[in-house]
Amino acid sequence: MGDDRSTPKRPVNMTLNEDVVRRARALTSNLSETVESLLAAYVDEAEARAASRNQQIEAHIAASDAFVAKHGTLADEFSSL
Repeated sequence: MGDDRSTPKRPVNMTLNEDVVRRARALTSNLSETVESLLAAYVDEAEARAASRNQQIEAHIAASDAFVAKHGTLADEFSSL
């Protein structure tokens, strides 16, 4: 996580609300840097949420596998094989 400040920058096109841009420019001397910082924070948070969700899924799968290993499944009782 975290952005690599040594990565080269490149221009991008974005469509933003004109009023929001005007108000933001009044609050910061470097709009690009501000947007980049906010976007990096958003990406870090989104990646952390995804990693947490994946850990929860893996924990659930492990618990389910442990339960099945210990108790079997309902299907085991009704299998015709």
